[in-house]
Amino acid sequence: MLRAVRSMRYIVILLGMLLLTGCSMKTVQPWEKGTLAKKSMQRGGGNTLMVKFTHHIYFSKEASKGGGGVAGGGCGCN
Repeated sequence: MLRAVRSMRYIVILLGMLLLTGCSMKTVQPWEKGTLAKKSMQRGGGNTLMVKFTHHIYFSKEASKGGGGVAGGGCGCN
């Protein structure tokens, strides 16, 4: 029984390591930066009306204006 648990633990660890090695980060080449700077590649797809609508929903739910960044929030607990 102990041997089965130990082997199962090794299998889970091995699978976890294999999943983590599948993730990679690709650096952006200088000639690709122009494409990434286009309005359609930005958050919201360059649709300013949709971005404004999304921000309106956010601050309506959070009961606060602004704070849509990384450290934002409506409760003040960050």
